[in-house]
Amino acid sequence: MAQDVTIKIKDREGIVHELQAPTDMAMNIMELCKAYELPVEGTCGGMAMCASCQCYVLNDVALPEMGEDEEAMLSEAFYVKSNSRLGCQIPITEDLEGLELELAPEY
Repeated sequence: MAQDVTIKIKDREGIVHELQAPTDMAMNIMELCKAYELPVEGTCGGMAMCASCQCYVLNDVALPEMGEDEEAMLSEAFYVKSNSRLGCQIPITEDLEGLELELAPEY
């Protein structure tokens, strides 16, 4: 049976939310944020076209490689750092146990 993983997400007020993320529902980080009503727009519906789900990876957890669409979007987005990722491009798997993220500022 699939295990939930624990993911910590710091919101834009600096509050850290410890979220239980199901690994068996084909969700991604953006959808997880929306499910917990964190302020993530996800305007493009997870197509790597808006960067409203940009987040910063705060710890060393193995994430899937960044695809071309995500790289292209982040090259045009605001507040991009070396640890920026789009939440919609990170599927929730058991490998994400203990992942810590911070939501990027809105623009």
